[in-house]
Amino acid sequence: MNTVPGRAPRLTLDTLVRLRRELGGDAAGPPRRLAVPDGMTAPLGCDAVSVPARLGRLLMPRLPRMGCVYADGTHWWWLVPSDSDYALEWPAPAQYATGAILPGASRAPELIHRPDGTLPYTPPIPLYLTLCRLTGATPTWSRPISA
Repeated sequence: MNTVPGRAPRLTLDTLVRLRRELGGDAAGPPRRLAVPDGMTAPLGCDAVSVPARLGRLLMPRLPRMGCVYADGTHWWWLVPSDSDYALEWPAPAQYATGAILPGASRAPELIHRPDGTLPYTPPIPLYLTLCRLTGATPTWSRPISA
């Protein structure tokens, strides 16, 4: 904290960040990471794609293959390999969570689908295309390029 005689202490950004950490971060709790179930491996790392639960219910029957899917009542998350957002703009209201970290999640979501085998991933391109179809978005590579 910077102090000047005769003035109230001035808070710096470093001080505010430190105080936030000491007080426990966000009111909703610390960021949570989706856990890879026991017996599964994630050799490509893990990211996650989140959608509102109403959209999740529509996605599930349309996907040819699914990896681990988690839900907490308001959102559903699909585990995808790391960097599945490379050169893609996931359509709103989907949100991409690098590292499968869910900031501000009030509780840990529960696993609602576990695939057979040892890999937890949903193939990202079918997930992306199905989300585009359900939301009416045009896939990134189909958009006209302007010069």
